[in-house]
Amino acid sequence: MEFSKDEIEQLHEERRYHPHPRVRQRMEAVYLKVLGYQHQEIGQIMQISQKTLRSYLRMYEEGGIEALKSLKFYQPESELVEHSEVLKEEFETRPPKTINEAVKRIEDLTGVRRSPTQVRKFLTEDLGIKRLKVGQVPAKADPEAQKTFLEEQLEPRLEEAQQGKRHVFFR
Repeated sequence: MEFSKDEIEQLHEERRYHPHPRVRQRMEAVYLKVLGYQHQEIGQIMQISQKTLRSYLRMYEEGGIEALKSLKFYQPESELVEHSEVLKEEFETRPPKTINEAVKRIEDLTGVRRSPTQVRKFLTEDLGIKRLKVGQVPAKADPEAQKTFLEEQLEPRLEEAQQGKRHVFFR
């Protein structure tokens, strides 16, 4: 294998400072090859198999340093992703009251059944929908006292404010 001076410097730099540990490992293995170590020695130093070392060297031969930087991890995609626009519109117009209701509506709309945990994750991470807690109505509110306050105090003051005789502030 032939290495230019710039490639050797880049390998040296990337093996120490690249943000992903797998890329640093690849760079280190190829850098040791540049230094003239044998495959057996590189495997022992790096604690990697010969097959892994050969795959790193093959990556370098086929695509250079950029190929060593590529990360192609398997990331499965949910079946619900293809229905995300319809589901987002549905849940924004009619938010579900519970996760179990969301599970049922997703199954009715898409035919895909998921557990409540997976539906919660899909709604928050993929669709960006947040759960909102509902406030409580005061349990000890006196309707008669509220009506009296409205008619005798609030409405007259609002009327004076409309006429410009008073300022009304709410907090």
